[in-house]
Amino acid sequence: MESLEKKYNVSRETISELRAYEASLKEWQSKLNLVSRASLEDAWNRHFLDSMQLYKLIPDDAKVIYDFGSGAGFPGMVLAIMLKNRTPYLNINLIESIGKKTVYLNEVKKITRTNVNIINDRVENIKPQTADVITSRAMASLDKLLGYVERFCGKKTKCIFPKGRSYQNEVEEAKKLWKFNLEVLENEQSDEGVILVVTNISKAKGAK
Repeated sequence: MESLEKKYNVSRETISELRAYEASLKEWQSKLNLVSRASLEDAWNRHFLDSMQLYKLIPDDAKVIYDFGSGAGFPGMVLAIMLKNRTPYLNINLIESIGKKTVYLNEVKKITRTNVNIINDRVENIKPQTADVITSRAMASLDKLLGYVERFCGKKTKCIFPKGRSYQNEVEEAKKLWKFNLEVLENEQSDEGVILVVTNISKAKGAK
């Protein structure tokens, strides 16, 4: 079986940091209820590997990344840990409105020595900066997500959204309000899930 270091071209230290992150999640879960109890039992597959697969979708020349609704750090913190050696100058911003979750994210930042900005606020309150990449996992339906990300998008912004089995319905609803280019990728960790890569977002004609 191919090692994770070879699969993602990351160091053994990076995988060790992710394992330390996993251990901290299990420790802090009892205090803060960070993820669902069912998913905690298989956290490495359900949260870490599910986030890690997005790493290969981050362009080498990306400079500014946002993760909306970061929660316990999936996928944003996982990607920040993986990217810090490949692209140390990256400006990575994790946006999370729930204070107790940002307390936990700051703990992960400390134990993994990862340079990442953790912002405790709602996305709509953040002063936008044009992003190269925007990620979000389980925050909102696609039409609402596009409403959040539009202010942060430039011509080359790449939005990466893991979605579940109802993604086709979400895409159809989003098309009523938005124009966008869409690529649907296989989710390596879920037979029912997909990864949506969305670019060139603009409001549909007549949409308010």
